[in-house]
Amino acid sequence: MLTGKNIYVRPFTKEDAAALLGLQQENRRFFERFSYERNEDFYTLEAQQERIKSFQKDWQGDESYQFGIFKKEDDKLIGTINLFQVLRGSLQSAFIGYFLDQQHNGKGYTTEATHLVVQYAFVELNLHRIEAGVMPHNIGSIRVLEKAGFHKEGIAIKNVKINGKWEDHQVLAIINPNDE
Repeated sequence: MLTGKNIYVRPFTKEDAAALLGLQQENRRFFERFSYERNEDFYTLEAQQERIKSFQKDWQGDESYQFGIFKKEDDKLIGTINLFQVLRGSLQSAFIGYFLDQQHNGKGYTTEATHLVVQYAFVELNLHRIEAGVMPHNIGSIRVLEKAGFHKEGIAIKNVKINGKWEDHQVLAIINPNDE
């Protein structure tokens, strides 16, 4: 568990499946604005249980690291944050992504979680670089990353298909300060 001032992040366990399903159902339209459209099967308890099994397998294989974002005051799951496409060898890098319950946006929780996961990536996983891609109109998400120390690198033209449309993404990255 990684603990911040207002939130903590930790890997998912099978006991989190119902809370993860609730988070996904309550935020379906909001999350799908920034990601791919999911089919109805995704919104079942069984699907979330399978996702958590997959998260655990990927963690063990050093392929991705999926965390839940929980409020300290009541242990409520309010979001997810992950390191994915972990590359080793000469790259030592990963991408970061996150989703936060729409009701909790603008309170600094995602910035806090990003700080915690970046620190984990650099100290525990010994990664050199973490990259993020954000639709340019998603100013809030860009602000989160900049507050966490990421710098803008450019625009990736039509690089992610979201809801049937190829979307541009602002590329941001952070380099492990111990490697500079």
